[in-house]
Amino acid sequence: MKNSILIFFAITLSSLFFLNCFMFPESEIAGTFKTEKAKLETVNNNGFAVVELFTSEGCSSCPPADELLAKLQREAGEKNIYLLAYHVDYWDRLGWKDQFSSNDFTKRQQKYQDWLNLFVMYTPQFIINGTTEFAGYNETSLYGKVSDALEAKTTADLNLTAKTSKDSLEIHYTTHQFQKDINLFVATIQKQAISKVFRGENQGATLQHVQIVKHLNSFQLIKKEGKVKIVQPYNFNSKDFEIIGFIQNTTTGKISISTKADLHL
Repeated sequence: MKNSILIFFAITLSSLFFLNCFMFPESEIAGTFKTEKAKLETVNNNGFAVVELFTSEGCSSCPPADELLAKLQREAGEKNIYLLAYHVDYWDRLGWKDQFSSNDFTKRQQKYQDWLNLFVMYTPQFIINGTTEFAGYNETSLYGKVSDALEAKTTADLNLTAKTSKDSLEIHYTTHQFQKDINLFVATIQKQAISKVFRGENQGATLQHVQIVKHLNSFQLIKKEGKVKIVQPYNFNSKDFEIIGFIQNTTTGKISISTKADLHL
């Protein structure tokens, strides 16, 4: 009898894990069928949009979201749109280990679950400026939310320069946005990659990725100007990589400003 109870609880906890990680919001499923071509609609170039995508090579629903991120990149032009693709690791044990996955990115998605008071955590998931989220296959929501973010004015400021220092990158920053619960996040981005998948839900597929986050570092802002160091990825160069920085409230998740670093290699 005792063993039966333990087995029941084990099965229940396992089911809750899969529900928590992989369930899609029903409200978003209804929005997957588009009736017209989505497009960016904005006349304001002073706003910004940080577009974070949580994805995985082990998730069969993720390749369309990866393609949608690439489509947005092609159409962004000179607008202040900053794209970051985080490959989470909770799909890795289901048959295919994503070479770009990291538990750090799973933990970041879990933070958003807390910040946004979400019942479930799932992939693919888009988050805009740390304040709004939706399923990664919803093109209409993506373009609408990005357009809304670009229209919103911000008084925050952030400037970044990066230069190589042996096996690290030295980041110099200036900003007036330093106060309690405000951190500077610095993401090292690999601009693109191609991966062949041999097992799991995407078995046999050749996947194309853009804006892959290799590392994400966080620093508490205690002064308006300073220097921080981050790990320099293997074969780092200005053609294949970029550095995106943003200031985020670590209590609410709201991102107040973002920019790309000027690279001096």
